[in-house]
Parts: sequence; structure tokens; C-alpha cells
Amino acid sequence: MLSIRLFRPLSQLPGRTLSCYDRENGTRRSLLFYSASLVPSSRRAYSDEVKPVGSKAVLVTGCDSGFGFSLAKHLHSKGFLVFAGCLMKDKGDGGVKELDSLKSDRLRTVQLNVCKNEEVEKVVEIVRSSLEDPEKGLWGLVNNAGVSTFGEVEFTSMETYKEVAEVNLWGTVRMTKSFLPLIRRAKGRVVNISSMLGRMANLARSPYCITKFGVEAFSDCLRYEMHPLGVKVSVVEPGNFVAATSLYSPERIQAIANKMWDELPEVVRRDYGRKYFDEKIAKMETYCNSGSTDTSPVINAVTHALTSASPYTRYHPMDYYWWLRMQVMTHLPAAVSDWIYIH
Repeated sequence: MLSIRLFRPLSQLPGRTLSCYDRENGTRRSLLFYSASLVPSSRRAYSDEVKPVGSKAVLVTGCDSGFGFSLAKHLHSKGFLVFAGCLMKDKGDGGVKELDSLKSDRLRTVQLNVCKNEEVEKVVEIVRSSLEDPEKGLWGLVNNAGVSTFGEVEFTSMETYKEVAEVNLWGTVRMTKSFLPLIRRAKGRVVNISSMLGRMANLARSPYCITKFGVEAFSDCLRYEMHPLGVKVSVVEPGNFVAATSLYSPERIQAIANKMWDELPEVVRRDYGRKYFDEKIAKMETYCNSGSTDTSPVINAVTHALTSASPYTRYHPMDYYWWLRMQVMTHLPAAVSDWIYIH
């Protein structure tokens, strides 16, 4: 029987080789793995880049802040023609001012609420009319726009579930369906930003997990359908980057918590009690103060998905703790992962 034993800490592995020991014949072997499936790595092979980048146009949603804002600037610096969809464009808030201040003919911010059909359709026309040759299509769509919240199932209202799904899941579906005709003409790319919580569940995150699990399923189905048409579909699954994306400030967490408590049915408040509720909120505050502040692994993953001739199906920009936890929760029996992470 072949058994595998790590001879170095996971974080020190070169990313492609595991040493293992074969009990039957007493020999040691080396097993080779692709780094994308073994450990998260920000080092990607660009030797087979799609060229020329300068002639290609990409639309990124959710560019007011966070990943989208950084990605719009990065792709612009790489030579892409970038359409940056911003929810607050009409109000001049968020990162719109800084993106517009670049005054580049290769970076254009557009008003875009992915929940509104009329705004999505308007952006389709803006993009089509801005392309040098619309018949050659749009090279890339990055579905990045998203919202997040927290709360145990009994603490979360149906309205909250629907609001999160409308942006994260249906917004992704709406944008993709609207832009696929242009993407197909270019034999281009669709890159969907999911999450590690699209692969594994977590306490008090069901509204978010549901939508990201949905994005994963949608992306897989789309990838199967687009394969014979030459369109490549990738999913990027970031780990904990809460500290870098400013999704939650202490004030926002408290505001969400207060609203949640006030709207709870009396029976739920009575059965759980305020002490239990406050303890869960405190744990969320601790989580939101953790995580990486460097978004470059995510930006590099999206860039690789857009520029490599052979993009990966899934990218895992996350630290080793979350990567290992994801492997345990997706590959081992649920009874094992429950014992490790719940009991």
C-alpha cells in the first residue's frame, strides 16, 4: 500500500513535488502535482500569453473599491482597454474619481448596477459602440461585483438572503448572459470571482455561501457549454481578504448586528438570548480584523485567467491554512471535517 508522508511543512513545498514512501518495496517516490491543484501560488507561467494584449477589451464589474478597483488599474497598466463598472459612478463616489483621474482613453468608467437590467443593457451598448470592431467581440468579462453579510440562519431575514443573491448570483448570471454574444465573437474569457466559501460552508455565512456555491455551479455549466465555442471560463476563489477589501468596518458590523437583533422574531430572541447573539457578533468582528491586506494574489490570478493561452479552471489565492482547510472539507468525508472544524 502506498502511503504519503510530508517531509517538509506544506508552506515550504516547492509547489509540485511530494515525497512518499512505498511500504511494499521499501522505496521512496516523488509524486508530481500541478501547483494550481496542490498549493496556492501567485507564480503563474506566462510563456504562452495571448497576444496582443493591447488590442483586447475587458469589462470588470464592482470597480468602486476592493478587487475590482485594483484590477481595473492593473489591467489598464498591462495594456488592456478596460471598462470599469462602478455602482456609484453617477454619484462620483468610491474609486470612480481616481480611475477617471487617470484620463486615459483605455480606461472608461461606466455606471453599472448588476441588479438592474436597464443599466446592464446600456453598458452592453456602450461597450459594443466603443469597440474598434464589434464583430471581433469583447475579450474578457470579470464578474467581480459582490456583497457580503453574516448571521446564523435563524438570525437572517429572507430579505437579506434575497438581496445578497440578487447581486452575487443573479448579477453574475445577468451580466454573463448579456455579454456572451460579444465574448463568443472574440472566443474570449469569462472570469467569475467566487470565494473559498463557494467550496466549503462556514458558520454564520449561509447567505454568502449559498450565492458563491451557485456561482461555482453556474461557472461549471457555462464552461461545459462554451468549450466547443472556444470561450474559456475560470473561477477565482479568494481566501480571507476582508482586511484588504474594506467589506466590514467595526461600525458596519455593529449596524448590521443591531438591525438584525431588532428585526428578530420574539421567539428567536428569547430562545437564544442576547449573550449568545453578542458572542457570535464578537467572533465576526475578530474574523473581519484578520486576513491578508495584499490583494496581489487575486489580481495576478485574474490576470493569468485573461492572458494565458491555457488558463486554469480554478484559482485559489489564499493562505495555507484556508487552502488546507478547503482540501479537508471538500475531499474527506463530512464526518471527518465536522469533527475537526465543528466539534
